[in-house]
Amino acid sequence: MASVVEDFLTAEEEQEVVEAIRQAELKTSGEIRVHLERTCDEEALERAKVLFHQLKMDNTKEENGVLIYVAVDAKKFAICGDRGINKVVPDDFWQSTKDLMQTEFKNRKFKTGLVKGITSAGEQLAHFFPWDDDDINELSDEISTS
Repeated sequence: MASVVEDFLTAEEEQEVVEAIRQAELKTSGEIRVHLERTCDEEALERAKVLFHQLKMDNTKEENGVLIYVAVDAKKFAICGDRGINKVVPDDFWQSTKDLMQTEFKNRKFKTGLVKGITSAGEQLAHFFPWDDDDINELSDEISTS
């Protein structure tokens, strides 16, 4: 049985998503992760909040982690930011980023949607949490699954 990532992205697309995360994180102390799973029986944002904690994304120094969560078979997704970033981004920021992604997802351009979401989140992170010489990559850039 193919993995959830293989069903959603080709190997090449997966690497392009990981590279988008790396590029975004070069400009910020923030951390961006993408998590995929097949199903979600609850609201996508509620599930994203649980995963945010399980992935230890709430342990970053400046509370500036961002999780892009996709339930592939359920056709649901959410973006979850930590307290530090939620305090500073515009109120409609996560919804407008989600709208950018949804347009691509509806056209079955999943990689493009993820990259647009990562880029958008990365730009806000870079604005509010610019990269500093002593920054370290606190979390993996690889796509996680469950």
